[in-house]
Amino acid sequence: MHSILIIGCGSIGERHLRCFQQSGRCTVSVCDANAKLLGEVSQRYNATAYASLSEAVQAQHFDAWVICTPAHTHLTIAREGAAHGAALLIEKPLSVTLDGIEETRTAITSSDRFVAIAYVYHCFPWIIAAREFLQTGALGKPLHASVVAGQHFPTFRPAYRDIYYARHETGGGAIQDALTHIVNAMEWMIGPTTRVFCDASHQHLEGVTVEDTVNVTARHGTVLASYAMTQFQAANEAIFEIHCEHGSQKIESHAQRWATMKHGETAWTWHTTPPLERDDLFIAQANSFLDGMEGKPCNLSTFEEAVQTLRFNRAALDSAATGLPITLS
Repeated sequence: MHSILIIGCGSIGERHLRCFQQSGRCTVSVCDANAKLLGEVSQRYNATAYASLSEAVQAQHFDAWVICTPAHTHLTIAREGAAHGAALLIEKPLSVTLDGIEETRTAITSSDRFVAIAYVYHCFPWIIAAREFLQTGALGKPLHASVVAGQHFPTFRPAYRDIYYARHETGGGAIQDALTHIVNAMEWMIGPTTRVFCDASHQHLEGVTVEDTVNVTARHGTVLASYAMTQFQAANEAIFEIHCEHGSQKIESHAQRWATMKHGETAWTWHTTPPLERDDLFIAQANSFLDGMEGKPCNLSTFEEAVQTLRFNRAALDSAATGLPITLS
């Protein structure tokens, strides 16, 4: 059995704790500086609790760390984990700036342990299947892509005003919190973003000033792309379209399905996944990470893929602030 340490037991840390336990392949401990929260979560899941990371690593060696702290702390903790000899699952986004990337890359290389970033779309069966079909070349080269997505954020994260989301410096705002998932998935399917022109604004969410609405015009090499997102709309939806030389592909993530339509056809051919609960996707992510630790094939986002998406995040924020397009070298 692998020994796993969850660092940070806020909502995502608690979900990782629960879902790693559900894998049945590991023992899971948790640490958090918030004594009240730590006590509640550890008792709820009967998990060994530590009041700090230093207390945890003094108590035992862990095979893997799952880093669920605010994004600006991820890289520092990741370097400590690499020195500890732990495999690492790092929550998204990888960080909020590019500072420390090279040092973290060096530490990870030296540790020679498995590292992945928790962009959970990599575990959505409909995303995986659509990507695999796209890679067959049956539709030809991708030429244009678009995503329209959003949700009523207060319904899903009622505490958004009081957590990391409220500040860019801790990984907040629509670009770093929600759009980053979608862009990382699209980069996984059609390649890295090379140019970003972003308009973003705080339109509606009460109690915060970070952007809740984003429009992006982008390029992924030769592929033109657009992204539109709001965090106050009524529907919880994410619709991807990729248009290629010989036809088109659509993903309706909220409906857990994907489709193709070749030139000359008049209707989408749909492929629907049997209904899955949200925890099912995170259990799949936990199992995929454990597979990666064991040297088995794994779809999870790599460190370098997450660095690329971090570069998109920074470019989008910079473009929104300056009103200028940003080219990613």
